[in-house]
Amino acid sequence: MKAYRIRAGGGIDSLALTDEARAPLGAGQIRLRVRAVSLNFRDLMIADGRYPAGGERPVIPASDAVAEVIELGPDAGRWALGDRVATSFFPHWHAGAANPRNTRDPFGADADGVLAEEIVVSQESVFAVPAHLDDLQAATLTCAGVTAWNALFVEAGLRPGQSVLLLGTGGVSIWGLQLAKAAGLRAIVTSSSDDKLERARALGADATINYRTQPEWQDEVLRLTGGAGVDAVLEVGGSGTLTRSVRAAAMNGTVAIIGGVSGFGGDLDAIALIMGAKRLSGIFVGSRSMGEDLARFVEVNRIVPVVDRSFAFEQAREAYRYLESGSHFGKVTIKVAG
Repeated sequence: MKAYRIRAGGGIDSLALTDEARAPLGAGQIRLRVRAVSLNFRDLMIADGRYPAGGERPVIPASDAVAEVIELGPDAGRWALGDRVATSFFPHWHAGAANPRNTRDPFGADADGVLAEEIVVSQESVFAVPAHLDDLQAATLTCAGVTAWNALFVEAGLRPGQSVLLLGTGGVSIWGLQLAKAAGLRAIVTSSSDDKLERARALGADATINYRTQPEWQDEVLRLTGGAGVDAVLEVGGSGTLTRSVRAAAMNGTVAIIGGVSGFGGDLDAIALIMGAKRLSGIFVGSRSMGEDLARFVEVNRIVPVVDRSFAFEQAREAYRYLESGSHFGKVTIKVAG
């Protein structure tokens, strides 16, 4: 079978299609035919050597896949042949709180990932996907969907009528917008593109802010909320946005730190945190159980994730470069089979 491999720090040009032997099945394992893969900013960080994982051995990249069960190993009775499942970002984190043991070996970093025609995984490391989603849409559940779910409803514990600020229009932010509106939350979205902000409003955003024309966007958030601030911020910007996100958060609000598009580090306004009783919360994707909760919520509310563009399996490098361009709205996916 064919699979891609990439060398951490080798850049997108090191992504190469290889011929791989089919792995044998151990106890409790299943063989999956990969149908679609969704890319994340993390995949670019691994390519550039900016992600804290990866060794000298080229790894099969990517963590997010939807696939069909095509073979069952000994004692693998959790699934049936033909079932359609999504990978869980952490193959060992099934439920409960994160710890060093259950967050080891995430797909596509130190351990081989999913950008392949077939993969062999534990029957415990996948979850069922909603039937109304096509393969490309379902492939976006694993990382961006679960991350947004964790940030909004697990860490921030938001309830109907509360508010959230979503930075940008990438995969996690757009997932966050769709989940927020289905849950009865008020959502504010930022972007540098008026066209993208218009698309966000079409998805239900209650207010939008162009951070190019309003660089002190935290002041606009406060104005829009009557000076109170938002109950949660999905912080994906990093050092370029964190201070503003803290200021935009309400008293007792949560700033869910998800990524660092502009890098990590920078100043932290500790006084604003202390006097506002605000909380910084690191979001390390989530467990399989969160994926299952997300899938049920998506199914009941008939949510359709936003796929910006899909590429053929042979166009994986082009998919990476398109994601790198930052021109996407929602998720960038790769169709593998089916």
